[in-house]
Amino acid sequence: MIKEMALAFNKLLGQLMPALVPVGIALGFLMPDVFIHLRPLVPWLFGLLTLAGALRLRIAEFGGTIREPLPIFAFLVSSHIIMPLVAMFAANTFFSHDPDVITGFILLFSGPTAVSGFIWVTIFRGDRALCLTLILLATLLSPIVMPGTVFVLIGARVAINIGSIAFSLILMVVIPTIIGVATNELSRGKVPELVCPYIDPISKITVLLVIAANMAPVAATIRFYDLRIWGVAALCIALSIVGFLMSKLVSLVSRCNHEKSVTLLFSCGMRNMNAGIIIAVSFFPEAAALPALLGILFQQSVAALMGKLLGRKKSQETSKN
Repeated sequence: MIKEMALAFNKLLGQLMPALVPVGIALGFLMPDVFIHLRPLVPWLFGLLTLAGALRLRIAEFGGTIREPLPIFAFLVSSHIIMPLVAMFAANTFFSHDPDVITGFILLFSGPTAVSGFIWVTIFRGDRALCLTLILLATLLSPIVMPGTVFVLIGARVAINIGSIAFSLILMVVIPTIIGVATNELSRGKVPELVCPYIDPISKITVLLVIAANMAPVAATIRFYDLRIWGVAALCIALSIVGFLMSKLVSLVSRCNHEKSVTLLFSCGMRNMNAGIIIAVSFFPEAAALPALLGILFQQSVAALMGKLLGRKKSQETSKN
């Protein structure tokens, strides 16, 4: 009975997720003095989110994808080389006198792929094993890739504590991922089957709390009459669309089949924005968090639109076969 209630509650929260994100931002903005007290807990809360997602990852699903490394190479090139450079060029073009915002865009587009991309890959009939591989790979590499990319692209202009950023990502992302995968493997899926119905709704509520807590220290810097806010939001949407288009182009150049193309579309096009927000708020001036804070509002909507435009026709054909 309790399990059924938890599953129903999780389903409801899943349907409400597009609304929960702006609610979290609104709570942090309207009540910063309340949610600022959650800031010390954010790394632990985010670790719980990572653990909840990793509990469903199985090593056995990765074997086949490793034997075909071209899509993985295409993902790394598109997601961690091309898009950070595009983000840097665009941010420098429109915000040349605002190095903190430029830093925020580079942080956002050097972060790992979003775990929620797996949901869209499933909806549009992509290669789920490849998606899980890319999520795990990007997650494990994030302590190296994320601070390294920022240092290479703008290291001379901002003070960067690479060691602290990497250590923070290891605690929040890598260790929970290893624990989750190991737990799933050693229990042969029994532990996730037992705990996931309860931990899934908790993780969704945790998303709201993490967003509110990260919004709190930034709230004082946001003025809606400030054209910079609207400019950052517009560039977030534009770069997100460019990311999806770039991933589609890379999949065509790599001659990926439909399933792998759909997987690259969402794996390269979506980012773990919560990770970007936490790193920005923790190690950079408040303005560096603006791209991720505003981008998280639009990411799911852009993903749905890009899925329909770039994956719908093939998906329908596949479903008829």
